[in-house]
Amino acid sequence: MTDQAVGGPPGRSPGEVGAARFYGRQRELKALRADIERTGLDTLTGRKAPRARVLLIAGKPGSGRSALAAELADSLAATYPDGVFRARLTEPGGDPVPTARAARELLAALNVAEPPGAAEEELTALVREAFAGRRALLLLDDAVDAEQVDPLLPDNPDVLVIGVARGPLTGIPDVRPCTLGGLDSKSAIELLTSYTGSVRVTVDPQAAESLAEECGGLPGALVLAGGWLATRPRASVADLAKRLRAQTGDPVVRTFALLHDVLPQPAARILRHLSLAPLGRVDAHTASALAGCSVSAATTTLADFAALGLVQETPEGDGQYDVPGYLMPLLRSGLEEHDRPAEVQLARARMLERTVRLLQSSRAVTEPEESPSRRKLEGLPRALRFSNVIEAAAWLESRRPMLLAAARLAVADGEFDTLARRLIAALVRALAAHRGAEAAAPDLYGLHRLVLDVAERRELHRERAAALLNLADLDARTGRTREALLRYRLALDVGRVANDPYATGRAMESVGGTYQELGDWQRAGDWYGRALAQRLARDERADQARLYGRIGAVQTYAGRYGEALRNWRAAAAGYRRLADLPGYARALSEAARVQEYAGRPEESLRTCEEAVDWARRAGDARLQAALRLRLADTLDRLGDPAAAGLHRSAADRLLGIKGSAYEIRSTSEED
Repeated sequence: MTDQAVGGPPGRSPGEVGAARFYGRQRELKALRADIERTGLDTLTGRKAPRARVLLIAGKPGSGRSALAAELADSLAATYPDGVFRARLTEPGGDPVPTARAARELLAALNVAEPPGAAEEELTALVREAFAGRRALLLLDDAVDAEQVDPLLPDNPDVLVIGVARGPLTGIPDVRPCTLGGLDSKSAIELLTSYTGSVRVTVDPQAAESLAEECGGLPGALVLAGGWLATRPRASVADLAKRLRAQTGDPVVRTFALLHDVLPQPAARILRHLSLAPLGRVDAHTASALAGCSVSAATTTLADFAALGLVQETPEGDGQYDVPGYLMPLLRSGLEEHDRPAEVQLARARMLERTVRLLQSSRAVTEPEESPSRRKLEGLPRALRFSNVIEAAAWLESRRPMLLAAARLAVADGEFDTLARRLIAALVRALAAHRGAEAAAPDLYGLHRLVLDVAERRELHRERAAALLNLADLDARTGRTREALLRYRLALDVGRVANDPYATGRAMESVGGTYQELGDWQRAGDWYGRALAQRLARDERADQARLYGRIGAVQTYAGRYGEALRNWRAAAAGYRRLADLPGYARALSEAARVQEYAGRPEESLRTCEEAVDWARRAGDARLQAALRLRLADTLDRLGDPAAAGLHRSAADRLLGIKGSAYEIRSTSEED
């Protein structure tokens, strides 16, 4: 593949897009604004409208329906001070966007945290709740049908919804579609002139009108016609009109075919491969990987495509471009006609591999300077490296929807399961490194489900068990305890099939933890006991000590103080053998608590004093302070307030503050 780029329009700098301006549609804009004030059926009957008002812009792809919706939204933005929010409801390939995914994107724009793994009904309810009390504008672009739109409509008459669809949304009451035809002749010629310059139009205005008529006044066809003329500076407007007249069919299809045929072969190939980009959004790295050319050549080519109207620069202006939705079917059709399937698969693989390397680079920059990841980062080409954490985080955040879409597409393809697993693993690590596990949890839930899909398809039992455990953890963290329990039990079964001792041990302990969360102390203790038996058989001493403590905790809750004390002592012995002095001190402290509950305060006092001594030896000031506060409480109950006061003063000195909210945990941090 050569590094040849497309030649842009003469006299126009790369990336300067003629179609960036909005042309015509003044009559439609006036009608839509009037429709906002139109009295609805509810108002006529004396009732206030219970839901948001919906304006509908209907038209076929290439008619400029999305541009009109965006222009209307921008002109009304000042009237809706709580913001303008957008969601696209159709994938670039034509598949409907799941309502749950659209709701997630709206919640992110609204800065509303979503529970990981929440069902569609819960997510749409959160969207409606977030819009309650707001005076906002919601643009739902490229809707398939009313069933897709209805769950997202806010129950708030102060919200205006602008819907864009191919036809009427039957089922949503009181909505009259504004159906688009072609642009008026004057506006159509102005749009053409923005690409050709004024000279060729001025010398033959009748040909310009004829060309606009051949394009049906459709902005999509006019942009493509303008791009053709921009690439052929010596061709006349009449020449293009004649070529179009010689063909039959949809104007957009005809003009695209002519423009595609005059592009240099390498550029035409790059253009077709842009249809493989997730969500139809590309940057230089994506285009470079798809085409197999350098990043600098891809940068130039994308800028030239933008000048021809073949891609549109995103509002953020960060080097990303959107492929117009009406072009995607044409590009994919061209890909099937001109490119061998093996070449297309190779382009997909290159794109996924490039994405993996960028994700690894974005995570590596968060590591310490001397870490292996940072040393490996130095060996990457400069184009794949991020200079600092801020740059990497900004890249990850701006590309997050495309990265998640890339993972979904890789899994759905079924031919890239190894690459898909690497991509998901890299994306999980990058999101956790930059956003934190809590903030990234909703995305991680979806990614773990993708891993589960691949593992089930490939019968990878270890990975299936790991995905089930990760999903169950997120379920448990968000209060879906019953769902978590089912997944932990399934992970146990799969772990046994895989003969994976880590998965089975982890699953048994997690089942115990879930029963503990449900207050079923008997079952919790039983499952902890099963996990402990496995750890004892494998001589995993750290895990043994932790499990003895977990069993001691549930037996304490159940009021079986004798058994609880024996297990806490076993935990303490285990920590001492491991030379884990803080763990030993905590286990002694919990044993002292059990002794106190059992009505043996003197023994509790001695055990607690021993725990304080071991915390001092461990050099853990906070733990020592917490133990002294517990010791003070015990002394108070034994009738020695003077000694209790001395221990509280000592705790204050250790903490350097008056009082402490420090609490001793009876379970390890990983639990």
